[in-house]
Amino acid sequence: MSGRREHGAHGRPPTRGEKWEAFKKSPFLPAAVLLFILAAAAGLFAGSYTYTMANPTPRAVPAALVGPADEPRTRTFVAGMEKALDASLRLRPYATMAKARQAMEDQRVFTILRREGAGVALDVAGASGASVAQLLAESAVKVSDAVGVPVTVTDVKPLQKGDPRGLALFYISLAAVIIGFVGAIQLSVHARGLAPLERIAFTLGYALLGGFAIAAVVDRLLGALHLPFVESWLILALTMFASGMVFTMFNTIIGRWAMLPTWGLMVLLGNPSSGGAVSWPLLPSALGHIGHWLPPGASVSAQHTAVYYQGHQFVFPYLVLGGWALVSCTVFWVWRHRHPGGRDRVHGHAAAAS
Repeated sequence: MSGRREHGAHGRPPTRGEKWEAFKKSPFLPAAVLLFILAAAAGLFAGSYTYTMANPTPRAVPAALVGPADEPRTRTFVAGMEKALDASLRLRPYATMAKARQAMEDQRVFTILRREGAGVALDVAGASGASVAQLLAESAVKVSDAVGVPVTVTDVKPLQKGDPRGLALFYISLAAVIIGFVGAIQLSVHARGLAPLERIAFTLGYALLGGFAIAAVVDRLLGALHLPFVESWLILALTMFASGMVFTMFNTIIGRWAMLPTWGLMVLLGNPSSGGAVSWPLLPSALGHIGHWLPPGASVSAQHTAVYYQGHQFVFPYLVLGGWALVSCTVFWVWRHRHPGGRDRVHGHAAAAS
């Protein structure tokens, strides 16, 4: 009997098509896809941050000009600055110093140029962007020596002592963004049976607690920044909630590959273009415009104005964060039947397995 040749489907070698079907149903296909995805993500991650941050270059720097633009020393100094920066100072004339300072408070200009004695004075605002202020100050000293026009550089709105490079706001916003969608990932893994409203509620819950923890550690525990505590806390919470719901939205639309668009949108594109590590005037122009419309950029902008420009807050960053949160919640709710979680789905899978 044992020597008899076997016949039928179980006795013949599987065809190429059957092998492919078996491979598609095995864990080896997603594992193999992940090999290439992770390799590409590593390169893109390094490339996106290097492209935007390794050699920041100004394109056009908004600047206030107090006094006549055709004054010889001012004209010579401006020409020297534009040559040194390889960019243009986008000069906006103001009749008085008070109006120019108001424009700086409204973040419409990054520097103020005016005549002073036999030379010129250049006021910069470190709080508007440490990288821009440093570049302007260093270039001004070099140009002064080159063209023979004395210059006085003053930082009229310096950064806080605990954050001399102006990166702390970027870091806390980055933490809120990453923990926001990582929290949603963990809910999808460890609390898969949550109903849709429960999932939104728990996302809001960890966003409120997480935002409070970030603000408390940075302000009260470390003393790195003096925050307007409630406002900064709520900005962080809104950022975490929006980030978490963005992942939940993509998880509803494309299932297990939701991490790809979330990571691409929030980390590869959003964080480098946020203006937190490198100010928007120094970013490639397209990224500088895109960054305003993404949650990381909106979070940095809202936080930055709350800390350094009290009374001059813009509504736009809040609309961006709220818009992403609202759209994500709406998509999740409308197509909630497609989300891989929920008690009915989990119980159904358990019954089928038993």
